[in-house]
Amino acid sequence: MPKISNRQTALKPQDLYVLLALLSRGDSSAGYAELAEQTGLAVSAVHGALRRAAAARLAMFEDRRPVVLKPQLREFVLHGAKYAFAPVWGSLTRGVPTAYGAAPLNSVIAPSGDPVPVWPHAKGSVRGLSLAPLYPSVPEAALKDARLHAVLALFDAIRSGQVRERDAAQKLLEPYFQ
Repeated sequence: MPKISNRQTALKPQDLYVLLALLSRGDSSAGYAELAEQTGLAVSAVHGALRRAAAARLAMFEDRRPVVLKPQLREFVLHGAKYAFAPVWGSLTRGVPTAYGAAPLNSVIAPSGDPVPVWPHAKGSVRGLSLAPLYPSVPEAALKDARLHAVLALFDAIRSGQVRERDAAQKLLEPYFQ
């Protein structure tokens, strides 16, 4: 009996990271090199991420340039990604603030006495509760690009926050999907 091959393509965390980076740019003019520079990934990793994203119908290519399919990505980010990329919490550490500890959500959610979520990073300015980033290069990229930091922090609020934080993050993410 012949063996049946199961060649299912599965999204990886870096795939969503690249899509969110492309979304944060607000245009469709980014090439592989620009996305690699923005995310800290290798050009080949960006290519692979976009290929898997296209297979998952979250992106497509126009004139060999990647384009985010915003309605599909919106649905995935708001309703599915928190299950696919569940939050991994750690201990208190120094790092880059995320979720409700970072802009723009920190202007909507009043801080409590609890430590804010942070991506562990040596150049971080805040001491808080460690939340594993979507991909290891996220904190470094976030320090260089405020728009990317905002999108990734809002995603973290959706995947790890309480109802109020998730609702506020969803409203703040809406303009990126327009």
